[in-house]
Formats: sequence, structure tokens, C-alpha cells
Amino acid sequence: MSTPPCLPGAIATPARSYRLYVLAILLIVYTFNFIDRIVLGILVAPIKLELHLTDTQLGFLGGTAFALFYTALGVPVGWLADRVNRVWIMAGALACWSAFTAGSGLAHSFLQLFVARLGVGVGEAGGVAPAYSLLSDYFQPNQRARALGFYSLGIPIGSALGLLFGAYLAVAVSWRAAFAVLGVAGLLLTPLLVMSVKEPKRGGLDAGPRIAPASFAEVARTVASKPSFWLLSTGAACSSIMGYGLLFWLPSFFMRSYGQTISQVSHFYAGLLLIGGVTGIWIGSVLADRLGSRSRAAYALIPAVAFFLILPCYAYGVFRPPGAFAFVFFLIPTALQLAWLGPVISAIQHLVPANMRTVASASFLFINNLLGLGLGSLLIGFASDQLKVRYGSESLRYAILGGSGLYVLAGVLFVLAARYIVRDWIEHAPAAPH
Repeated sequence: MSTPPCLPGAIATPARSYRLYVLAILLIVYTFNFIDRIVLGILVAPIKLELHLTDTQLGFLGGTAFALFYTALGVPVGWLADRVNRVWIMAGALACWSAFTAGSGLAHSFLQLFVARLGVGVGEAGGVAPAYSLLSDYFQPNQRARALGFYSLGIPIGSALGLLFGAYLAVAVSWRAAFAVLGVAGLLLTPLLVMSVKEPKRGGLDAGPRIAPASFAEVARTVASKPSFWLLSTGAACSSIMGYGLLFWLPSFFMRSYGQTISQVSHFYAGLLLIGGVTGIWIGSVLADRLGSRSRAAYALIPAVAFFLILPCYAYGVFRPPGAFAFVFFLIPTALQLAWLGPVISAIQHLVPANMRTVASASFLFINNLLGLGLGSLLIGFASDQLKVRYGSESLRYAILGGSGLYVLAGVLFVLAARYIVRDWIEHAPAAPH
């Protein structure tokens, strides 16, 4: 295949200090991605009171509304990002989701808030897969799990900040102000991303000839032949159903079952996410880079072990009274449920050639988020409504406990993926110095 010309301004060998700067900027952008995605969860109580919504409707807003366009547009945006400047796509995405987050504060009905969350999903469809591809062109293969893991710290950091700032603004002003302030802050970040992050040379850190972007058909044929891709994607989706569901519903659980205020919940849950989430992601990423060099199966087995340990933790934690002991039993599964991010995201980058990475990442995110985002908060909310007849105000407790069994299914799928990942792996050797 012919060698495509470099995009204008593309750099071939970025310096280490600049690579770390880019990583930091992309982490900040991803942090805003999750601030705007998760803030709705801490605002459930005042929104439910003012707009008279059911748990099922709130669950629909928390995941399904966002996921509809987020998943539908992710793959086409990934295809475009394999052909044009990925930084420009991310900047446009950041501006779009931030504007719709700010607009969420203007909603006065379920339908209006639903449309606003659709808009957030439209924007965020271009925010993640291009970043995975960018980082794979800024960091060597043996550093990618750590780089992608560090980038993924935006999930717990953004979730925690969304809880803290959302709760503070809701108490100090209103839930509408929380949406407005956080959305405008993201808009102010957009010029910094455009002006300071450069487009790297695609595949510049991998050995071999540079090849033109692949067509959808080529990518489809490649991933169709990789059982590990489908097992990793489906397993991650099973875990994300609960992961996203818990991000949305645990604040309400702490309020209803523990009697905490919105401010108390924001500090309690933010602490869980910052300590547990950051620790889990980083340990999983470091282990993947170290053990994965000996056996590629480690990229699947490390998350599998973590998933199998989650259910007993939640089975005990959800029935503990509030306090330090309960914090520990929620902290452990919070770490375990995010340990898959570095290993799996890195593995996806190595299951396809460099010219297919963005579309393959977008396809992975499509499966993960269609099920995880689309069903997580909705299923838990629906289960809570159905269990209310039997358990009353404690229905959410049992909905969370029942759903945690999905982590066991995720672990089984990852064990199966380990059987194929060595065969499916494409060894991207480091390119020679330029």
C-alpha cells in the first residue's frame, strides 16, 4: 500500500518532556469528559424533586440518552480520525459536549434534559478513541499500557471532581448552576488543546512501512478474525454495565440507605474514586507492562482476577453501616473494577495495525458503551423500581447487589480471551531512531 503524506504540522520524534506534556493535557481533557458525564449522578435528588421523575427515567437520562449518539457516532468519528488531524477532532468534541453540558442547566422537563444529554453524547463521541490513537503514536509499545492507564485516570479524577463540584454548586446555588459552570469551564479549555498539542506521525514509533488508512471493510475483516477482540470488548462491556450504573446510582444509595446529605455523599464517594480508582488503574497498568512482556495473556488475566474479587466485596459492603469500615469495603471493589483499563486499552492497540487503531478503538468503545452506558444506570434504576414493592426504600441496595454478578461474567470472558490473545497480538517493535 502507498505511504500517505504526513498531515500538516505532524511531528515524527517528539521529545520526552513534550510527550509528558501532551499526556497531561489529554488527561485534563478526559477529566472534563467525565466531569460532564458523571455530574448528573450527584444531582439526581434535586432534579428528581423539581422535575418529578422516576428512577427509570433518571436511569434513562444517566446512561441511555447519553449513549444513543455517543455509540452511534463513535465509529464514524474513528474512521475520520484515521484520516485527518486527531487534535482538531478532539477540540471540536470538547467544545460540543461542554456547550451541551452548560445547556443542561436550562432544562425544565424530562424531554429537554434528554435532548441536552444526547448533545453531550454527540460531543464525547469524538473525545476518546482519537486520544488512544494519539498516545499510541507518542509512546513506545512497552510504555503504552502505563501511558493509556495514566490517561484513564481521567475517569476517577473526573468522576470525583464532578461529584464534588456538582454537589458544592447545587448546594450553594442550584443544580442548574452546576451544569452551567462546569460546561463553560470545558469551553475555556478548548483553545489550549488546539494551540499546544501537535499531531504526531502515525505509526512513527512502530517499525515497518507507513501504510495508508484502512477502509471500514479492512478493519472489519481484521477484527472479525480476532476472537480476543470480541471477548475483551464484551467482557469490558459487562463490567461497564455495573461500572457506569454504580457511578450514577451509588450517590443515591448512600443518601437513601445511609441517610447522607448531598455534601456528605460527594466527599465519601469522591474519596472512593480518587483513592480506589487511581490506585486500581495504575496497578493494573504497571502489572500489564511488566507481566505482559513475558506473556501477552497477562493483559486479559490481570483484569479477570480483579473482576472475580469484586462480587464478595460488594456483597459484604452494601450491608455495612456507614463509616470507615464501609469505606474500606467499597474502596477495594472501586479499585478492582477499574484495573482493566490500562491492560485492555493497550491490548486493543496491538490487535490491529497502526493504521486501524482509531477505528478499532472506536469499535471497542461502541460495544463497551452501547451496553455499559446504554444499560447500566437504566437497568439498576428499573430493578430498583421493580424491587420497591418488596424492599421499599432499600430496593436500590438489592438492585446493586444483584447486578454485581456481571463482574463474574466479565471475568470468565477475560479468561477466555487469554486463550487467544497471544495468537491475535501484532508485535509492534519499536521503530529505529530517526
